[in-house]
Amino acid sequence: MKTAGHKKKLEAIFNQAPELKLILYSKESMEIKRTEIRDFLSGLLIQAFSDNPQAAPLEWILVRDSIIAFRNILSLRSENLVGFSFLQYLEDLIHKKDLKDVERPSPGFLEEINHLMKGLMGKSDLYQEKAPAFLKYQGQKAARLRSKDLSKMARQSQNYISRYLSGLDKEVVRQRSENKSRIMKYFGSTEAEWNDWRWHIRHIIRDADTLTKLIRLTPEEYQAVKLSKSYKSPFGITPHYLALMDPDPESGKDRAVRAQVIPSLHYLKGLKANRENSGKSMDFMLEGDTSPIEGITRRYPEIVILKPVLTCPQICVYCQRNWEIEEVYSPNAALSKKKLQAALEWIKNTPEISEVLITGGDPLILEDDRLEEIIAALAAIAHVERIRIGTRTIVTLPQRITDHFVRMLNRFHIPGEREIIVVTHFEHPYELSPESQNAIQKIRQYGMVVYNQMVYTYYNSRKFEAVALRKALRLAGVIPYYTFNTKGKEETIDFRVPIPRLLQEQHEEARLMPGTLRTDETVFNVPKLGKNYLRARQHRDVISILPDGRRVYEFHPWEKKLALVDTYLYTDVSIYDYLKRLKADGENLADYQSIWYYY
Repeated sequence: MKTAGHKKKLEAIFNQAPELKLILYSKESMEIKRTEIRDFLSGLLIQAFSDNPQAAPLEWILVRDSIIAFRNILSLRSENLVGFSFLQYLEDLIHKKDLKDVERPSPGFLEEINHLMKGLMGKSDLYQEKAPAFLKYQGQKAARLRSKDLSKMARQSQNYISRYLSGLDKEVVRQRSENKSRIMKYFGSTEAEWNDWRWHIRHIIRDADTLTKLIRLTPEEYQAVKLSKSYKSPFGITPHYLALMDPDPESGKDRAVRAQVIPSLHYLKGLKANRENSGKSMDFMLEGDTSPIEGITRRYPEIVILKPVLTCPQICVYCQRNWEIEEVYSPNAALSKKKLQAALEWIKNTPEISEVLITGGDPLILEDDRLEEIIAALAAIAHVERIRIGTRTIVTLPQRITDHFVRMLNRFHIPGEREIIVVTHFEHPYELSPESQNAIQKIRQYGMVVYNQMVYTYYNSRKFEAVALRKALRLAGVIPYYTFNTKGKEETIDFRVPIPRLLQEQHEEARLMPGTLRTDETVFNVPKLGKNYLRARQHRDVISILPDGRRVYEFHPWEKKLALVDTYLYTDVSIYDYLKRLKADGENLADYQSIWYYY
């Protein structure tokens, strides 16, 4: 970008806030400018809370939020934490003639400043429609007009939701029946073998050449799968999950399914670079700092994670434990009997623990008798009231949920004494299948509950896409439990979504649904510290905007009013880059215009 070009754009942006522009373009010192901007913001805040007839209804809320964000960004504490002065950067862009040593502002940075100014001055243009007619009336007339508006809102939501096919739709089920027949023919299997989960384990597809005989891959997909082994990225697809993919990648309907298990070249190269960087830990979530004994992770007072095995029937591309997993269904992945016994003893000798999450990897790759030993040992501990089973086999290998397995689980599910619950991981309504629905119902018929943890990624972040999943899951018998922000690992940039998009989805899409659907909590899983609830504004602050358009957040620990624990800095995905990607995929950006005003 030419110097004159960005100067002209910045000047046009600051023309929206003339008083602030006078301060920024003056020849005063940085200290004086900082003070004057703070005074200016204080005046705006007072005005926002006054009865200002010139402000559009509700616009004062955006003014308030923008002021709070700007004040945080301007603080010296924020600058010291980030190691970057936002104010000094503006000073350089405005006043320096030679920007040889100054990073050029990205379009994302300029858009952030543009929307920040619009927010400050109450000119977001989000509220352009007329006030609803029902506000003028009372009683039944008001109610009828209100009902008419609500019906319109519901129809709009339903139009978006209808764009996303469920794996339970009749035409999808028919297509997948053909997929299944093709895969069975290739492997020479019978229907009885297909219904046996062990057969699927024996026939996990692990290489690109086998995969291309069963579905069409794009050139990039083929190259990525081909490189996976040499890049030490575990890859494998169960025959069942493969049957969920469309034969033709150009259909676009199965993009979330493919992306879940077929890595991108960017991901592989990033993973390889991290592995080769001896000074960089692959333990992004810092589980080593929360593992008092091998096989155990503890971040909270009353619950622990028990990891008896560190592999799965297939691996999610963005798995947080990819650094620990050698390969799909690795024979060396199980915790040794001695170490497992030590972990169980640790739980027994820690009476404060009331709940245990058995996960991994995926514990359901273990045989029933091995699982029963583990669950029985936990059930024998008096202070363990609840045992969770964390598994994605309901999605990737639903044949694993056998009658024998469910009856075994049910033996330990004693209402009033001990609860067994299953937590699974559906990412998209297209991942549902009649087989997965049958597996869910088997568990529910024995009085046990199935919850879902969704990771909010680019591939389920379009307007109302996550809502479509929640609706499909509830009808299938699954309760939405958590929506996780994608882990901030650089190699997973293809999956990551700006935090404001999660907030927007919760406020503008999930909020329109009945309470029985929007039961999931949106969280940011802070490395080492644990879950930070995104719906609670007081748990985080925007503290900077970088030249490349990325926001920097400071996340507060969950126990901040209980114990002295440090905060966590996170550099988010650029909103501008995310929207640019959505546009390239055919989305109407007018549907996302409020995203800039979520902090």
